[in-house]
Amino acid sequence: MKSMKPALMGTLKISHIPQMGFLQNPKSHNLERRSTVTCGLRGGTRKPLWKSRVLSTEAIQAVHSLKLANSNSKLNHVFSTRLSRLLKADLLDTLAELQRQNEIQLALKVFEFVRNEVWYKPDISLYCDMIQLLGKNRMIEMAQQLFTELENDGLKPNTRAFTEMIGAYLQVGMIEKAMETYERLKASGCSPDKLTFTILIRNLENAGKEELVAVLKKDCIEYLEYPERFLEDVQQKHSKRR
Repeated sequence: MKSMKPALMGTLKISHIPQMGFLQNPKSHNLERRSTVTCGLRGGTRKPLWKSRVLSTEAIQAVHSLKLANSNSKLNHVFSTRLSRLLKADLLDTLAELQRQNEIQLALKVFEFVRNEVWYKPDISLYCDMIQLLGKNRMIEMAQQLFTELENDGLKPNTRAFTEMIGAYLQVGMIEKAMETYERLKASGCSPDKLTFTILIRNLENAGKEELVAVLKKDCIEYLEYPERFLEDVQQKHSKRR
């Protein structure tokens, strides 16, 4: 039987997230000419979440209720009557499903709700998932803010966190910032992985940055097992996409 958790909606304002200010003036970094960023190992159509794991009835109902709420008062009601009663696993599944459906604003609100739960402990994977979602939607300022927030939350960025920020920068054509983040990744003691190199090499090749690509290929020798095989695989798949 589910235990009743104290509703936090009295202190959490759904129309405004004070810690991060995400929903005051959400901005996406819109460019006149949009480029497609290849995320390599994450490529392909994502399967519905319920086909990879079973969502509970409560989580499914929570997602539907959130999407149907068309005003702040209704949204507050959903948070206080449904989300406040969800078990931890169901609440996290609700957040993951909103991310899968690209429901950005709802995902941000649920993410902040999760962070206010009594059981919450700073979790790097939750931050990475949100940065990935924001980057995919070209919301670079929010992604940067959330990356800073994870450090303020006592977390140390890992390889995936840096890689998600690199992908976010490339999504809006900020190559210099992407490379700065890559260098920061290495300086932090983390090691770039196959996803890091795949995202960088493919997108820098698309941008005609051959010198940077050459540097990255040299780094592959230092950081990856069987770098020649990896680079050959990247090149073959990249050629097919052209």
